[in-house]
Amino acid sequence: MGEIEAVTRKWGNSLGIAIPKEIVDKEHLHENQKVIIEIKKAADIQKLKGLIHFKKPTQKIKDEMRAGW
Repeated sequence: MGEIEAVTRKWGNSLGIAIPKEIVDKEHLHENQKVIIEIKKAADIQKLKGLIHFKKPTQKIKDEMRAGW
């Protein structure tokens, strides 16, 4: 099954996405065919700031990683 990243667009009172031709061809899709779409909203990286807490300062972790390489 193909995976794509798409931008929603206004379509009447709804939102729609376009399936790229490469995926249409690869999956042998045609008009009026039922498909199952899994929706995963892209995470806003700014909202994740501060959610991860480390036991060590991040600089010390970075220094340890560099030393191990």
